[in-house]
Amino acid sequence: MWMVYRAIDYLLIFIQWAIFARVIISWIPIPRDNNIIRLLYQITEPILAPLRSIIQRSALGRSMMLDFSPVLAFLIISFLRNLVFNLMF
Repeated sequence: MWMVYRAIDYLLIFIQWAIFARVIISWIPIPRDNNIIRLLYQITEPILAPLRSIIQRSALGRSMMLDFSPVLAFLIISFLRNLVFNLMF
């Protein structure tokens, strides 16, 4: 059972790094037709798109110019990692 918790933790860490890489890449003028960039967007978009729509539907999100979905994703993933860690020990 310990290996399952560890695998989940590694998956969540990988997703956090992918989101972080996407944030950094969004600041750099790189063409989006690159295969690595497309793969990065395919990995992170299923996580960020629902969060982005939730933020946009909220009262605060309507007037925001910045995308805070990566921040929210980091918070949720950190919570899940803590939950997995507490279940493990």
